[in-house]
Amino acid sequence: MARGFESKSVADQQESAHGAIPSRLEPDGSDPAAKAKRRRLELSRVDIVHQLERARADAHRQMLEQALAALDKELSELG
Repeated sequence: MARGFESKSVADQQESAHGAIPSRLEPDGSDPAAKAKRRRLELSRVDIVHQLERARADAHRQMLEQALAALDKELSELG
């Protein structure tokens, strides 16, 4: 490959990278990473509640209740 062509390609890549900086926020001003984290926590909470409904052993129920409390705390901190 010709040396000049390679440097032209690198220059084009750098120029296009500087020209198209993606926005980190959604159009409504929210952070997509925070939305994704909240959704994961909500889904985990639903799963824990379902497990709690089926749990029979006291130790297992206690563990699930602690996990549920931790998820609730983290969700409340997110807002």
